[in-house]
Amino acid sequence: MAGGASSSFGGDEPGGMIVDINVTPLVDITLVLLIIFMVTATYIVSPSIKVDLPKAASGSDQSKTTLALTLAKDGSLYLNGERSNDAAVAKFIGDTLPANPDLQAIIAADTVVAHGNVVHVIDLVKRAGVHRFAINVDPGTTPGAPPSPASPPATSPPANPPPANTIGR
Repeated sequence: MAGGASSSFGGDEPGGMIVDINVTPLVDITLVLLIIFMVTATYIVSPSIKVDLPKAASGSDQSKTTLALTLAKDGSLYLNGERSNDAAVAKFIGDTLPANPDLQAIIAADTVVAHGNVVHVIDLVKRAGVHRFAINVDPGTTPGAPPSPASPPATSPPANPPPANTIGR
């Protein structure tokens, strides 16, 4: 018998009953199911709109909010992942704001979206009563930006440094 144990039904005789439980198939099936679950969970968790966010050295992670606005490349507006328009966003804010007065809007826009469109969304959110908002950026360094103190100094300065940019609320 496996593991050196003898059975009370005849020892090592051929034709005796098998009394040990083989857990190897159970472990195999469990590991396969775990792998399938892990792979599919990544697709289920975050169905999102593909947006190429601008880079910013001072960007930080934002917590989940109930108001996520996204401007796609084609100029379409999405509210919490669903296609929307200005009137629907204003109605959603009007319905949500009384229950959550600390509502914060996270505004994400593709890098090719015109600045005026982003300002329009900010104005829409502020007129609807949300006074806390953030611009969603991809944390990292911007092209041509000075290196952060943690990164090694560049070997040569850029030929034409970009003007300093200020983001306000």
